[in-house]
Amino acid sequence: MPNTKRRTHAAPRFLGLLMIAALATTGANAARASELIPSIGVTKSTDTNAGDARCLGGLALRAPLTPFLKLEGGITYRQDSYLGGAIKVHQWPVSASLWFAPVPTLYVGAGVGWYHTTLDYSGPLAFVDNSTSDKAGVHIGGGVDLPIGPKLSLDLNGRYIFMSKDDTTLNVPSTFNPDYWNASIGLAIGF
Repeated sequence: MPNTKRRTHAAPRFLGLLMIAALATTGANAARASELIPSIGVTKSTDTNAGDARCLGGLALRAPLTPFLKLEGGITYRQDSYLGGAIKVHQWPVSASLWFAPVPTLYVGAGVGWYHTTLDYSGPLAFVDNSTSDKAGVHIGGGVDLPIGPKLSLDLNGRYIFMSKDDTTLNVPSTFNPDYWNASIGLAIGF
């Protein structure tokens, strides 16, 4: 009889260890997979004349370089308004980010981007021609990648974006004074 009691206690421990190993393996495999990440979120300019936070949408591709380093390329659409809606800014940032992931679910990093920007004027400013420009910028940020399935995770991301002051130079900021911020939630699909 004493042997059956040991087996009874050993079986739940063994099953528990097996479940932990399976979850760890699933998390590790998800962390090593490339991911396609459609996302939605909010964006807000830090300018005092800017309007309220607005919605944004994006699509990114993230791939591991090493177990602790991920490379991401993405495109986003965002919009801002200034002076009570007299100026609307439509922007299509195309960015590249390098994320350091000390644990599979957490990442921080920085990147660069190309920002195609169109200004639309209305109201008393309607006489001004609409203009389009391309600028460079840098961003810092991070996020959390929470596994919800073998090749599926919920990606929460936040960034501060610093735009260059002219169209030709990529400036790394010397002080923390971002032009705007983004916060997004996405569904990371591993493949």
